[in-house]
Amino acid sequence: MIKFKNLQSLPAVVALLAVGGAAVLTPTHAQAHGAMHHGKSHHPSSSLSTPEQKEWGIAGDVKSVTRTITIQMSDDMRFRPDKIAVKLNETIQFRVLNQGKVLHEMVIGTQAELNQHAEMMKKHPNMEHDEPYMAHVSPGQSGDMIWMFNRPGQFHFACLIPGHYEAGMQGTIEVTP
Repeated sequence: MIKFKNLQSLPAVVALLAVGGAAVLTPTHAQAHGAMHHGKSHHPSSSLSTPEQKEWGIAGDVKSVTRTITIQMSDDMRFRPDKIAVKLNETIQFRVLNQGKVLHEMVIGTQAELNQHAEMMKKHPNMEHDEPYMAHVSPGQSGDMIWMFNRPGQFHFACLIPGHYEAGMQGTIEVTP
């Protein structure tokens, strides 16, 4: 029990306890840097951060979307379609549909990047992350991802949930001038 000799300091202590208590009661995923709860859609139109240029492009702005591509995911560990053609500097809105009964994700990257991330997911299967080139979709749900392909080449997408990638849940994106 805390005893106060000077009651004038009581409001400051109450305010401090309220702020500290709010931080303790805040869900862990809200406190973690870059953390996300799987199933959340990413809408990269936030002005709070500058998009990071990747080898396979950069987060797009919803106002710049040139077309929408629907990607279906299912428990047969396949994407439909699994081959996508994109023009250089196109901003694509991916509508990612999970038609299965388990969590699936779509992650865009280079083959090397996806391989590395898949290995990390095996070691940390409950790893939480939120990047604009990832969509984690709960069973029966959909998620959106907006990406600008400002680099030509062949890139890949995959579900990196342990076992899914190895079962062949992968696709390719060909970006041409």
